[in-house]
Amino acid sequence: MEISKDLMAASSTPIVLAILAEADSYGYAIIKRVRELSEGRMEWTDGMLYPVLHRLERLGHVEARWEVAESGRRRKYYRITAGGRAQLAQERHQWQAVDATLRGLWSIFPLAVPLGHPAPTTPIPEGA
Repeated sequence: MEISKDLMAASSTPIVLAILAEADSYGYAIIKRVRELSEGRMEWTDGMLYPVLHRLERLGHVEARWEVAESGRRRKYYRITAGGRAQLAQERHQWQAVDATLRGLWSIFPLAVPLGHPAPTTPIPEGA
């Protein structure tokens, strides 16, 4: 199953903030954690992650610092701020509302067509 780019982009802020709420981290480790959490369904790239991190940094939701890893390579580590934790709480409430809405719809309108098959078209009655 491939997750659309739009949905990945929309979910990137709460995902990054939640990962940083677990522990400070750097780019590659965040990408790896997303892959683990999504069981391989979400494959993020540097080109997707770093603009999110830079935006969150500009907004004051994360702070960055440089550290030298055991390998001797410099890495930029990110940590969530108090403002970032507050934003994460807001994001969580918003996503819970979206999730509840979709679950309600799915229970009313269960998926009747197997994935990968187009839904049958139903003619629209005249005057509708």
